[in-house]
This record gives sequence, structure tokens and C-alpha cells, in this order.
Amino acid sequence: MEQYTGKSIFRKIAIGRIFLYQKKESSVKREHVEDTEQEIKRFEAAKTVALGQLQRIYQKAVKDVGEDNAAVFEVHMMMMEDDDFVDSICHIITEQKVNVEYAVATTGDNFSNMFAQMDDDYMKARAADVKDISERLISVLSGRETDMGNLDEPVILMADDLAPSETVQLDKSKILAFVTRHGSSNSHTAILARTMNIPAIIGIDIQDAWKGKMAIINGYTGEVTIDPEPAYFEEMMAKKQEDEKKQELLKALKGKETVTKSGKKIHLYANIGGVKDVASVLQNDGEGIGLFRSEFLYLESEDFPTEEQQFQAYKTVAENMAGRKVVVRTLDIGADKQVDYFGLEKEDNPAMGYRAIRICLDRPEIFRTQLRALLRASAYGNISIMFPMIISVQEVLECKRILAEVKAELKDQGIAYKDVEIGVMIETPAAVWISEELGREVDFFSIGTNDLTQYTLAIDRQNAKLDSINDSHHPAVLRSIQKVIENGHKGGAWVGICGELGADTTLTKTFIDMGIDELSVSPSFILPVRDAVRGLE
Repeated sequence: MEQYTGKSIFRKIAIGRIFLYQKKESSVKREHVEDTEQEIKRFEAAKTVALGQLQRIYQKAVKDVGEDNAAVFEVHMMMMEDDDFVDSICHIITEQKVNVEYAVATTGDNFSNMFAQMDDDYMKARAADVKDISERLISVLSGRETDMGNLDEPVILMADDLAPSETVQLDKSKILAFVTRHGSSNSHTAILARTMNIPAIIGIDIQDAWKGKMAIINGYTGEVTIDPEPAYFEEMMAKKQEDEKKQELLKALKGKETVTKSGKKIHLYANIGGVKDVASVLQNDGEGIGLFRSEFLYLESEDFPTEEQQFQAYKTVAENMAGRKVVVRTLDIGADKQVDYFGLEKEDNPAMGYRAIRICLDRPEIFRTQLRALLRASAYGNISIMFPMIISVQEVLECKRILAEVKAELKDQGIAYKDVEIGVMIETPAAVWISEELGREVDFFSIGTNDLTQYTLAIDRQNAKLDSINDSHHPAVLRSIQKVIENGHKGGAWVGICGELGADTTLTKTFIDMGIDELSVSPSFILPVRDAVRGLE
């Protein structure tokens, strides 16, 4: 039995086998080979495995996002069997007497560059597809695990780190816990763990030898135990069952109001990252959705999602929530959420750079497409629109102007929509200090405490070395929240919290005393927060 201690993200216990997730990207070495026929056989075997993976991914995607959105995986299968692609790989192996990994990587680079230089936009887009299938083949050849489709049971996923673009592609039904070497308590992996109601531990020096071994993740202590001894296994299994019983008791709060003993009503909503998370909201009795992170539609796509694709996603959520409020945050890409097809330049300080509403106002064609989709979906439910990273009244006025133009377009085209509430996220000290003026222009505020803490304390939330001083309870942060609530109410806006701090039950009384109207938390925190509110005078 081996034990290691890291930093815990979510207080829960998981028991299962370890799956080592490794990124696709890696350098490929050129190696001389004599037996070229054997290398070609290795290529054919790897191609068969890769095609099987793609077929499974395609079938799952059809169920999750429909045939149109799943079509890219059909394209990948066709490209992998393309005669020109296959012939190039085999030719490089036989003529240069090199290993198949090098031949695949070289062919992938050559074809990708060729497509990228074409005039036709469709063919240009195929450049990324070629890189993708080449990386998949190399992953299979090198034995690196990137596909969870073959798993027979849920696993404890271990990785160096996970980017947002990777987390959205994981089969979350097969994950018991996250363990990463890098990352911070405010990373998107951590946020995803809380949304999924599973433990996560960061700062563990993961070893290749752990692959497939039984492990216990103790989210209370931050301990990772490899090959647990029988007595310890039984002890932790009992603790896990005790947690599950407590969760069952919380279910008695379903259908109850989130109201204090003195009658103060709080709207308790949920934060989600995609359409599939709605099931968890309903399961945990969320009263609405206070934060739909729409950027995950972009992270899941290999190109800009169309108006129709976005409309279908927003419509589905609105319909499933059956008239309950759904607050959709407009595109918040940039910083740690990078998407290749946006073509964003590398920045020295991306957290304070070209991101969120700054991109949308600079590239209005992207913004208009999203607003059209949102307004169209509003006809099917109770949608509100929220703009992120606002630092000035002028930005809000420009957003409202564009929104008004989109409404006029839809009206002229005879397309139905509803008048929607609009709001802004308060994430910067600038927004805090002009919150009274902002409150006169919008219907609501939602305080993003993760970024507000980051910018107020001048601490990079992604830097794990600063976790010990990344104090969301800092007086400056709490006073900022108090000021925003007071100013929002002065301007006529209701005020909520959608950052992770909203789920901190040690502050629930503080927020209610401040006059907060709404708390939006990960679905797994809804019932514990309701319990905390109902216990207050």
C-alpha cells in the first residue's frame, strides 16, 4: 500500500481502478528500421484500432449531439482510409526505412500544410482533421491512452493536467475522480469535479506504474492510496457508504423552498457547462440555471458552432427547465480557455488580455450569431442573457445596441423571440466601483467570485503555487460583494453570486445578511446550500 497527499478539491471518497490519461501531443523520433514490412503491419493494425475508436465516438456523438454535429468523425474515418494518405505513409516507411510513427507524423504534417494553403475554406478546415487522425494513430502506436471508449467500468482518471478543451470531450459517465500533477483549486478541472460531484486531488506526482491498479481517493484528506490493504479498503468503503447515506438524507429537501426561518427567500440556481448537465440540475432540484457557460459549445467544436447548432442547445436547455430561469453567459473564451480555430495570439498575461466580451465586441459576427441563437431559443423557455468581463458602461451600451439590432432582424424575418432579461457578470474591481451605474442599465448582476478574487488580489487563479494565499474570504473580496449588492439594488437590479464562493456554506449567512437575492452553485451543492439557508434565522 502506497499513500500520497495532495490538495483536495472536493470532499468525497472514490474507489476504483486507475486510468492514466495522456495528451495526444508528443514529439515523434525518426528511427531507422530494416523490417519495413513489419512497420507496415504495425500501421495497418493501428489503423484498425483507431477506426474502431472513431466508430464508437461517432455513435456516442450521434446520441449526444445529433448526426450533423457527429459528422466530423465520419470525415475522420474516411480520411484515415484515404488512398493518398495511406500510400504516403507506406511510401515513407519503405523508401526511407523509418518507423511508422515518423511516417505518420510526416504525412500528417505534409497533408495538413497542403490543405491549409488551399483557397477553398472547406479544404482549409481539413488541415486540422488530418492532424487529428495522425495524432490518434500515433497515440495507438505508442500505447498512450486518450480514448475512454473501451472501458468496462468507471475509473479514477489521472493526468498531468487537463485543459478545458480536453475535459469537455471526456466520457464523464466513466469517471469516479480526477487526480492531476498540475492545476489549481480554481482550474476548470476542479470546477468540473464539483459539477460532477466527484473528488479531485491536485499536486500528485503520478507514476506510469499505477496504470490499472486499484486506488482510493480521499477528498477529505487529499490522500491518494495505491493498492490499499484490505483493512484500509474496508474502512474507506464504510466511510463512502456513510457519505452516501448523508446524501440520501439531503434528498428530503427536494421540493422544499430555499427560505430562512424568518421567511427570507433565496433563489438557488445551478452552474452548468453543457446540455447534459441539465439532468444533474433536475436531479438535485435546482430552481433554475444561474450560469450556463456557453463557451463549452465552442470548446467541443472543431469550428465555430453555427447559429442552428447553438439554437438547438439553448432550446433544449430552456425546454428541459420548463419555464425555470436559464441565465446564459455569452462567449467567455480566451485566457485558459483556448480554441485553435479562433486564431488567438499568444499573450504574456492572458487572464487580463483579449478574452470574453472583448472578443465579442471586436468580432461582432461571432457575437451576433450567438445572440440570434439565444433570442430564438427564448421563445421556448425563460432565458436571460449575461455579458462577462464588463469593465465599463460603454461596453454594456454597445452590447445592448447589438442585441437591439439582432431583435430587429428577427422581427423583420418573422422569427419569434421573447424580451429577455439582460445582466452582467461582476468580475473586476472596475465593475465593482461602477456597479451603481451598471445597475441602471441591466436587470441583474451575477458576481463571478473566482475572477473577482483573482483580479482583486492580483493572484493568477491558475497558479497552484499561489493557492495558499488565494483567499476568497479576504476582506477586500467580501467588501466588494457587499458594495455590488447595495449598488445593484440602488440601480434596480437583482444580484446573485455564480462563483464557487456561492457554495461555501460558511458564508451563506454572511451573503444573506448582505442582501443577496440568488446563489448559483454546482448541482451537487444545491441541497447542502438549501439545508444551510433553511437552518438560518
